[in-house]
Amino acid sequence: MQGHYNVLFVCTGNSARSILAEATVHHFGRDRFHGYSAGSQPKGFIYPQTLEVLKAVDLPIDGLRSKSWAEFMAPEAPVMDFVITVCDQVAGEVCPAWPGAPITAHWDIPDPAKAQGDQASVYKAFVLARNLLQQRISLLLNLNLTALDRLALSSRLDTIGKAPSNGAAG
Repeated sequence: MQGHYNVLFVCTGNSARSILAEATVHHFGRDRFHGYSAGSQPKGFIYPQTLEVLKAVDLPIDGLRSKSWAEFMAPEAPVMDFVITVCDQVAGEVCPAWPGAPITAHWDIPDPAKAQGDQASVYKAFVLARNLLQQRISLLLNLNLTALDRLALSSRLDTIGKAPSNGAAG
């Protein structure tokens, strides 16, 4: 593999975790990666906290929207090099046969939308999800993709998905 890579982050609702991942990889990997996100059952909206935590670290939010994974099955859709599920629910679903046979992985990220408590507690859950995704995406962006074969890349993506959080908030 070499050059520019397309990575699709998939979650059920495409309203928090996958959106956070799309914005993060698109921003930090912009010279080599293009980030996308989709949902198996998109909510049709993005949680306000998702956008707030992206803005808090100066990540662009223009063009982000909740969308179905069906958009990425269309003939005119970009072909993905990687498809990463970020929630257990969608990982348990029967996923489509992605055009181009991308390398797939699962990175379980706790759902910040399920956080309970006051506004500060809920916001903190979104920050923690963003930070965990940023840690894992940083590991992805630092892989020497041209030196790894398909099996090694798949293994590395799985390992990244099991990387513990350092718990940093910010």
